[in-house]
Amino acid sequence: MRLTCPICGTRPLEEFTYRGDASVRRPPDFNPKNTGAWVDYVYMRDNPKGPHKEHWFHGGGCSSWLTVERDTVSHEVRSVKLARSARSGGR
Repeated sequence: MRLTCPICGTRPLEEFTYRGDASVRRPPDFNPKNTGAWVDYVYMRDNPKGPHKEHWFHGGGCSSWLTVERDTVSHEVRSVKLARSARSGGR
């Protein structure tokens, strides 16, 4: 598998580190009455089948955080965006 970094271009997978599910959102604040939200955030993860958004770090290149949309069955990469742009809906 190869990923196309928006800054460096197409690179081998060995340059990247998988850093987790990009759809998981941190709870807005710590409320001692609602520790369940934090337990879910830290420990609970789905194992999706099909299209999924993931965070990857380009440590062997430009040190950018990327949001990669990838099919977990076929490993087809559908899109790669800078994580800061993906969150705001840009590039």
